[in-house]
Amino acid sequence: MPADIADARPLVEAVPAEAVAPLIRGVAVLRQLTDAGGTLSLSGMERATGLARSTVDRITATLARVGYVRLDGRDAVLTPRVMELGNAYLAALRLPSLLDARADALADELDESVSLAVADRDGIRFIHQATRRRAMSLSFRIGDLLPAERTAPGPLFATEWTERDWARWRERRAADPADRGFPAVPLRSSSPGPDFERSAVQAREDGWALDDQLIEPGLVALSVPVRDPRTGAIACVASIVSHTSRHTAEDLRDSLLPRLRAAVRTMEEDLREAPEGDAVAAPSGLATWTGASKQELGREFVESLARGLTVLTAFGAGRAELTLTEVAQATGLARATARRALITYEHLGLVTPSGDRRFALTPRVLALGFPPLSRATLPDLALPHLTALTTRIHESASLAILVDQDIQYTARVATSRVMSVNLAVGTRLPAYATALGRVLLAEGPADPGELRALTPHTVTDPAALAAALETVRCQGYALVEEELEVGLRSIAVPVRDHTGRVVAALNTATHVARRTTEECVRDILPELKITAGRIEADLRVTGRFTRVPVS
Repeated sequence: MPADIADARPLVEAVPAEAVAPLIRGVAVLRQLTDAGGTLSLSGMERATGLARSTVDRITATLARVGYVRLDGRDAVLTPRVMELGNAYLAALRLPSLLDARADALADELDESVSLAVADRDGIRFIHQATRRRAMSLSFRIGDLLPAERTAPGPLFATEWTERDWARWRERRAADPADRGFPAVPLRSSSPGPDFERSAVQAREDGWALDDQLIEPGLVALSVPVRDPRTGAIACVASIVSHTSRHTAEDLRDSLLPRLRAAVRTMEEDLREAPEGDAVAAPSGLATWTGASKQELGREFVESLARGLTVLTAFGAGRAELTLTEVAQATGLARATARRALITYEHLGLVTPSGDRRFALTPRVLALGFPPLSRATLPDLALPHLTALTTRIHESASLAILVDQDIQYTARVATSRVMSVNLAVGTRLPAYATALGRVLLAEGPADPGELRALTPHTVTDPAALAAALETVRCQGYALVEEELEVGLRSIAVPVRDHTGRVVAALNTATHVARRTTEECVRDILPELKITAGRIEADLRVTGRFTRVPVS
């Protein structure tokens, strides 16, 4: 499908003369990658977008240079850094930062999934998910777009629609009766479903709305609007989502509506009392960087695409609405360049005028790579970097976490050698006798458990182990010689989250005959630190508005 049906704009004029064509093509590529789950072959991209193969190659090469995709053989793969686009919208919106703790607490209290959603034209888009881990659990992700008429939040948002909005909805329904333009939901059945316009009227009267298996059999939801205390308009909609094995739609309403309303009142109070957010500086030097990249890569680098993407990251916390001049200053772009980018984004529905010559991002920015990466785990983030590390050092590389008194391998890339360390993901080893374990134990406090001699070199004295852990804390790495197995030498470094907390450890292990201790510290340690830094950078971007499981 060359274009997302859900993004069709039948009531909007043709492409403006000043729009940036390469930027339009780049956005189309990111949307196709998003709809494909994050990975798409270059030939598949050519078919999906209708672009020439040479154009696809140049766009993906540029996106790779920007850091938004990784070229893996014949495939283009979204990378975590692309989430900085969605993060810019969510930071500017502020709602996730202000309300996510309330949604999480409600989910914990009720033991049901809770979501926050905003309106996106005639659809809804999730901005927060607090899901329960069950055999049958909610699979929607932050950034997923759903048709308004098949959701509980939809009728509530529709209470504020204009005649133009309703006309757009009717046109979309006529053009796409099966909802093929909404990849996140199953295709619509032939049955017409309830009268959506009547549902909107009822939602206006009730102040809440139900989804009784509109998306798929068994899925039920109850929604209540969270209103902006300044304007009275709907800021977002909070929903409790369950399954008919736990609640019928009517039971959900009768038993949980009072609790949901109470939570929404608290959310609205939080919005009322929230101080104005301090402006956080936008990334700087981006225009200079794109110019240097153009000089280095030549025609393979589409500078207008790279520069246009920097405009989206000009927005963020404390920068929800910007003038053209402010966008140009934040990005370092000429006013004319920034203006053309804003015209392009307004045409694509990614930016909207907000009055007083200002512009704001729209929820549609979340369609640029956010959903497939919002459920990424730490091993998912680490694996490409472990692969690159293994290629550079020609040794196996692993990621592990602390589980009780053991380390557990969560990601691993093995090298091809006649003699190598043979371990699999899920393997557990005693933490005290491994470099990975000492990095994790050094974060403390942790009980290393019984210190048994596994080899003649194993440290079994508690005082000696405590001294070793203090050394690890001071020097920032652990090196263990033949304590787990005779002949095995291992060196490890910590992986930290955005708060500085150690959440995992990264290592490589080798035979003592292959590298000396000095060579490990001189040659391998810097590569481990570089790799840990890259994993941490991905973790910061990915974990800003989502939870990243460590395993």
